[in-house]
Amino acid sequence: MKTLVIIPARGGSKGIPLKNIKPLGGIPLIHHSIKVARTFTDDADICISTDSDKIIDCVLETGLKVPFTRPESLATDTAGTYEVLLHALDFYAKNGIQYDSVLLMQPTSPFRKAEHLQEIKALYTSSLDMVVSVGVSPYSPYFNIFEEDQEGFLQKSKSGSFKRRQDAPSSYFYNGSLYMINVFSLRKQPLHEFKKVRKYVMDELHSQDIDSPLDWALCETILNQGLV
Repeated sequence: MKTLVIIPARGGSKGIPLKNIKPLGGIPLIHHSIKVARTFTDDADICISTDSDKIIDCVLETGLKVPFTRPESLATDTAGTYEVLLHALDFYAKNGIQYDSVLLMQPTSPFRKAEHLQEIKALYTSSLDMVVSVGVSPYSPYFNIFEEDQEGFLQKSKSGSFKRRQDAPSSYFYNGSLYMINVFSLRKQPLHEFKKVRKYVMDELHSQDIDSPLDWALCETILNQGLV
């Protein structure tokens, strides 16, 4: 199985300006992902997809080459990950390189470790559409997740006869860290239409995803206290 690691890093970040190259724990955020990706595969199979010259310069500091500059049409707020992945795969295909799978690594997840990459790879088979990293949700649709009904009243998202939350099925959320994707499936449909998806559970500490200044402050605290 030939796998392409794709790290998508758009230049525009409104919540945290220049987030992907901002130092976290003393090194640019994107360098955390590059470091762990290199434990998984060779540089030739690591693709940084970005529209930003500043990010390209930051990546080059690690010695990793950036194969292309992502077109502006795929760098807007509305551009989807699906199109970004296909663009990268098509670039390599035009250069005679075909991949069976993609390991998507969001640069906003700085605490993933080498073993996480190996473990998600071990769960993947070509009969699946995707294996995705998840966290165990502290909230349950049977107990404390609610939706509004047509009259605007809150109702539990799922009905059930469970008396204790511990007895209800576990709920999971995509933690944004790792997506092991079947390229054949990806070329047929976007990720949200996948049917054969398996989970890879990560603990709360390693599931941290930076989306806001509060997330950033939490990750800095985790690093400063030596928790990872």
